[in-house]
Amino acid sequence: MAGIVAWMAVWWISEAVPIAMTSLLPLVLYPLTGIDTVAGVAVNYGKEIIFLFLGGFIIALGIERSNLHRRIALGIMARVGGGSARLVLGIMLACALLSMWINSTAATLVMLPIALSLIDGEDAPADVRQRLTIPLLLGVAYGATIGGMATPVGTPPNLVFLELWRQLYPGRPAVGFGQWMTIGVPLMILYLAIAWLLLTRVFHRLKGDSLGRTELMRERIGALGPASRDEWLAGLVFALVAVVWMTGDSLRSGEVILFTGWRERVEVLSGLTDAAVGMVGALLLFLLPAVRPRKAPHDAYATHGEGPTRLMDWSFAERRVPWGILLLIGGGFALASGVESSGLSAIIGDAMTGLGSLPAALLIGVLVLLVCLLSELGSNTATASLTLPILAAMAERWGMDPQDLLWPAALGASLGFMLPVASPMQSIVFGSGRIPMRAMVRVGVWMDLIGVGLLMSFFGW
Repeated sequence: MAGIVAWMAVWWISEAVPIAMTSLLPLVLYPLTGIDTVAGVAVNYGKEIIFLFLGGFIIALGIERSNLHRRIALGIMARVGGGSARLVLGIMLACALLSMWINSTAATLVMLPIALSLIDGEDAPADVRQRLTIPLLLGVAYGATIGGMATPVGTPPNLVFLELWRQLYPGRPAVGFGQWMTIGVPLMILYLAIAWLLLTRVFHRLKGDSLGRTELMRERIGALGPASRDEWLAGLVFALVAVVWMTGDSLRSGEVILFTGWRERVEVLSGLTDAAVGMVGALLLFLLPAVRPRKAPHDAYATHGEGPTRLMDWSFAERRVPWGILLLIGGGFALASGVESSGLSAIIGDAMTGLGSLPAALLIGVLVLLVCLLSELGSNTATASLTLPILAAMAERWGMDPQDLLWPAALGASLGFMLPVASPMQSIVFGSGRIPMRAMVRVGVWMDLIGVGLLMSFFGW
């Protein structure tokens, strides 16, 4: 099993083979080595949490297809003003709010052209545009990455933790959507504020600079015209699903119930999990009729130029859903089950028992830093899949609540701000050709260290 872990880690980090195909190695290697049967391995690729991701992503595609995401992004930026520092704040907020609910990569792809259009505007002073370029583009990547940490569906490592928690600790209450947000949203707000200060006050002095572009944002919103029926319907489906997600589980503080979720209030709905809610929302998009768009890009609507008959159709979803990520999540669960069933987790846990003597905050900081460094070199989902099962075994030997260790480690897998290869968000903005590697590393080192410190303070005391 240790050999398989090393094999998959090398292939995941180096991408010698496509990441999704590496994720299928357990289907071949486990039966050959006697770790598990094909049937036993295959169930990991159909876990409930995978359908939560699928449903959430289709809902996000519905928002994108209706063009509602662009209206939201432009609206936020129009409200923050035309100052350079304010524009960085606006684009970070827009990216973060989109990334809470749609794929972080998609949020980056949406916002990058908007950011570039601000930088390349002819009426902007050349010196201001030059100073603004790096902080604004880094703000796109940082906002999308940090926003993904705020909700369970924001980024795949969060889902890896939730499913692993259900799998390893079936007798303990599941971590609900609302419970996650009580930690994730404050962390996001604080982290965004610090990132904004770093970009606009510490590494780049933008105080007093102005592009005078608030009017342009309003003009672009006006050019979109009034919100279409498609936008209203897609927004309504999204809002309903989000509210149902957030109110499904009870919120507790110790033994005190702060809020009783609808699963406890209505017994007949107790079996309706977040994954089922997400799939209901996705199915609604395939049922609700759509109006023919006036000026829809041909490739966005994939119905021979005739416009969609529903808010979502299969040809569009089939092309845009990241099926490889679903296989990657399943491969992570297969890896976790093999580490546990083979006894490897117990061996590693025994070998690292001595670390349990460290103070909790320091222990969490060291482990999150290690996870962060791994994430800089490869997929954050693969990093979470490799490390969380091992940390679960270690938590038991250290006498810690596993949640206090697994939760910050899962969030730590989303850290990775130094290198372009650390995440698709970093790669996309670096690919614009506007950010020198040195500038990305210089700010990214501090972003990683601050992220580790925040997770220590949130979970270590």
